[in-house]
Amino acid sequence: MSFVDLEKQGAVGIITMNRPEALNALNEAVLRDLDTVLDQVEADDEILVAVVTGAGRSFVAGADIGQMSTFSAVEGKQFGAFGNRVFLKLENLTKPTIAAVNGFALGGGCELSMACDIRVASEKAKFGQPEVGLGITPGFGGTQRLARIVGMSNAMEMILTARNIDANRAKEIGLVSYVVPAEELMDKALELANAIAKNAQVAVRQSKAAMRRGIQTDVATGIAYETEAFGLCFSTEDQKDAMKAFVNKEKVASFKNR
Repeated sequence: MSFVDLEKQGAVGIITMNRPEALNALNEAVLRDLDTVLDQVEADDEILVAVVTGAGRSFVAGADIGQMSTFSAVEGKQFGAFGNRVFLKLENLTKPTIAAVNGFALGGGCELSMACDIRVASEKAKFGQPEVGLGITPGFGGTQRLARIVGMSNAMEMILTARNIDANRAKEIGLVSYVVPAEELMDKALELANAIAKNAQVAVRQSKAAMRRGIQTDVATGIAYETEAFGLCFSTEDQKDAMKAFVNKEKVASFKNR
């Protein structure tokens, strides 16, 4: 049995965390399955954008506390390293990713959503990093990604108080882009995914890579990444077709993605 499902809707791959009886909590088996599914998404040329969501009433309620409760320091470090490796793989997919947060996104769940490029939340969603209340730090990138997304003060408050926030507060601080009724969540995520999929994919992926790499460094180095990406795009058929169409006051019917 897989704890992570993958289905395709056109050019969109839908990744569903599927351990609803445990609110999709992350243990080693779930992380292994996610790791495998991410490889499948990367290798599938038909998938241009991925949406990550959860089965049942939870996105991911966190890491599996029952499993972690008996860890030694060495085992805790190994588990954190494994989870971080998988989440870095998600963050660094060449294909854009959208988190459709349908419910609890706590601890590892909040961290999973932050490893995605765009976040959309149901009105029922709850976000939090409760780890200090359990005697640990965030372990799957929370201390690093949260401040980059919402700013240091908001990140410090969330992590150090261990308090959860609702979807509206998450939008207010920039953790999510949209808050929608629960029944409209996947429609919104798929709308965004399909809008991305309609564009020139070499340019989309180069833009994502330049942003992901640039945010880790100084502006001058980031601009150097952008300049390389910008120049590379001029070697593509899509650039030639789209600019020729624009000059002729026409529109490209579809991109070749090469």
